[in-house]
Amino acid sequence: MDLAPIAVLIFLSTLEFGVEGGGLSYGFYDKSCPQVEDIVRTGLQIISLTDPTSPAALLRLMFHDCQVQGCDASILVDAAGKKNLPLEMTSTKNFGIRKRETISYIKSMVEAVCPEQVSCTDILILAAREAVAMSGGPWINVPLGRRDSSSTPSYKLADASLPSANIGVDGMLRIFAKKGMTVKESVAIMGAHTVGITHCFNLLNRLYRREGGEARGIEPGFELFLKLSCPQESLTTNSSFVLNDSTTLAFDNNYYINAMEGHGVLRIDAEMSSDPRTAQILAHFAVDQDDFFRTFSSAFVKLSSSGVLTGNQGVIRRRCNAIDESS
Repeated sequence: MDLAPIAVLIFLSTLEFGVEGGGLSYGFYDKSCPQVEDIVRTGLQIISLTDPTSPAALLRLMFHDCQVQGCDASILVDAAGKKNLPLEMTSTKNFGIRKRETISYIKSMVEAVCPEQVSCTDILILAAREAVAMSGGPWINVPLGRRDSSSTPSYKLADASLPSANIGVDGMLRIFAKKGMTVKESVAIMGAHTVGITHCFNLLNRLYRREGGEARGIEPGFELFLKLSCPQESLTTNSSFVLNDSTTLAFDNNYYINAMEGHGVLRIDAEMSSDPRTAQILAHFAVDQDDFFRTFSSAFVKLSSSGVLTGNQGVIRRRCNAIDESS
């Protein structure tokens, strides 16, 4: 008997209980805003028609928000005319983050129907969930009830919390273990790299500085390809990039197939194929996309539920990019 689904259900059942009189739950908005999931889905479909890269950008946006003091929409906050605020987005580790305005656009759609009921954070999680499904990945049932941060976020916290582009297997496993993930789930959540691009800026250490040592598991011809695609003079701009894989708009298991062939773009992509803790899982996901989808789904729920504000904590912002207009 496969106990994995049972274990996931046991974990998910604990999400019904939060702190200070509230928590995450399924059907959280059934009474206050039953249309919210349909509104988010419709809004994202409209946006993706004009920019098919939106799903990958939104998935990355969610990851970067949730890695810093839990998912709280702090990455969406702008200066709003105030100078020298230590905003989260000014962290160099948020280089290339896009589509923050998409969440504000969808939030305005939700506010028109359900004013001051749905947090920007839940909208971001739902948008990321829809981004995965829209790209051909699994549809993930996520618990809701998160609240937004009510204080100005700090780039210093982002610098300390977000993984570097040169992270290895040890660092990756430590980060996701803190979110309650197993090794298998940690490898699965890295599969988000199957969509989107990697900016050449993030390959500087791997290709030219060799900080942290040479990455294992890279095929020499692919390394040459990366250097030709990302010459040193291109690494300081936001315009040069490489595709994460040949099906960059599709959420599939090509990420693992490429890594097994020595075509992992980032150091972590390559090292997982040779590290004894992750190599067998990587090889398994390369041939079993269904199990990758199942494991990614449980990892997604854990990441999006770790350290969140619920109940009487935080606020529900009327505008996602402004702290001072919170309700």
